Amino acid sequence: MSFTIITADQRSEEWRQARVGRLTGSRASDMLDVLKDGKSPGYKRRDLLAQLVCERLTGQPQEDGYVNAVMQRGIDKEPDAFAAYEALTGNLVRRTGFLRHDALMVGCSLDGDVDDFTGIVELKCPKSATHLSYLKCKGVPPSHMPQILHNLWVSGAQWCDFASYDDRYPTELQLFCVRVQRNDFDIVAYSRSAEAFLREVDAEYELVRGLAVSA
Repeated sequence: MSFTIITADQRSEEWRQARVGRLTGSRASDMLDVLKDGKSPGYKRRDLLAQLVCERLTGQPQEDGYVNAVMQRGIDKEPDAFAAYEALTGNLVRRTGFLRHDALMVGCSLDGDVDDFTGIVELKCPKSATHLSYLKCKGVPPSHMPQILHNLWVSGAQWCDFASYDDRYPTELQLFCVRVQRNDFDIVAYSRSAEAFLREVDAEYELVRGLAVSA
């Protein structure tokens, strides 16, 4: 896939604007939301579709950018977390802002990439109870799989390291890291689902545009 790197700090206004109207990794799970019949769209998918249509119509992000105390602590701890990851793996992580796909209305915000997108890193600095759940899981939590799948799809990376860091734990338990391979996912099936969803967004956008009253 071909993309352009928007070198803006995550959570900055430029970064937020780059995401407007695009399907991003953080919303991949919502895009895949269906009812128990496996076909009908769930409310999260419907809400996401409406949000993207509104963003395209207004040119403004619909997410408010709210950051609570737990999230702010995670942001503040990111440099320490990356240092711990690099010390453990020997990988040098490059920070990137937003990857904007050149043909589709999709993109993703990576925590970092390794060796020019050979691999990507998904790094969390969560509350201690969440870090504990990652340690006990010993794998990537299912709730994070859609975002990782989306980011692998957009970036073209061959693997993703999912890591969690909490310096409140004993040293040997502060960093949890597990790798998933691109081949662990059905990238083709996800691509088809994402492109079908984007066609729905396009159709809804054109429908709403057609409601404009002519002067």
